[in-house]
Amino acid sequence: MEEGNRSTVTEFVLLRLTKSSELQLLLFVIFLAVYSTTVLGNLLIVALVACEPHLHTPMYMLLGNLSFLDFCYSSITAPNLLAGFFIQAQIISYRCCMAQIFFFHFIGGIKIFLLTIMAYDCYVAIFHPLRYMVIMNQAVCVGLVGASWAGGFIHSIIQVSIIVQLPFCSPHELNNFYCDVPQVIKLACVDTFAVELLMVSNSGLMTLLGFLVLLVSYSVLLAKLSTRSSEGQAKALSTCASHLTVVTLIFGPCIYIYARPFRSFPMDKAVSILYTVVTPVLNPVIYTLRNKEVQLAVRKLRKLHL
Repeated sequence: MEEGNRSTVTEFVLLRLTKSSELQLLLFVIFLAVYSTTVLGNLLIVALVACEPHLHTPMYMLLGNLSFLDFCYSSITAPNLLAGFFIQAQIISYRCCMAQIFFFHFIGGIKIFLLTIMAYDCYVAIFHPLRYMVIMNQAVCVGLVGASWAGGFIHSIIQVSIIVQLPFCSPHELNNFYCDVPQVIKLACVDTFAVELLMVSNSGLMTLLGFLVLLVSYSVLLAKLSTRSSEGQAKALSTCASHLTVVTLIFGPCIYIYARPFRSFPMDKAVSILYTVVTPVLNPVIYTLRNKEVQLAVRKLRKLHL
């Protein structure tokens, strides 16, 4: 417990997305529809991958994991966003705030590592199709997915371990609709320059390097594929372009938030909404639901239940 002019903070106040009462109902309806679509779309993909035998391949196993992570990622923040439209002062306890930061970065870290694995899977599927099932066998796939979960846990626990050692003082208002590292650190009672440097190195630098690696990888793949004209290569070209779109949508906002000094800018909340609420609803459409095999599985599921 801090003494003197430092008070022990037991809760934080999350500020509303907007103070305009006219916009609140409209935004609530829009974001409720987006979140509901996110839940239904991603859980549908998880169910299809789990239930359809012909989707029990490494590629669809990775896509199923990504859909599950998108469902979890959105569920960590979207309920706070929706509740904020009706609660004047949304209170979150200190422990719940730390837990939210942990799970938010845990899931986010897994997604970053998983997208890297998916880039490798895409490379093997395109350039080594005859050896694909040998290289990306079930044991390798499970091991890579397990490694991504371990990497996400290590990334998140490091951040939370640093934050919980900081003393916090009043006022304790977070200028966001959920708890995150940049806003929480700014409420600390001590000089946070070294802590911010550690956080930027842990989150920002990791995200930036991961994005550059994936950008170069997919650019090389697209360049090689553009020289071929077969129907199969056209399909592979479309797949790589879709993957690159998702990578940009996920990594771009993260780089904006975490790879810079923790200062407030007018676009911060809009960018947070983009990568926590909007992107998870786009991933099923971009990655999976356009796939013919998935569409066939959806039709089979409909016939089965109808």
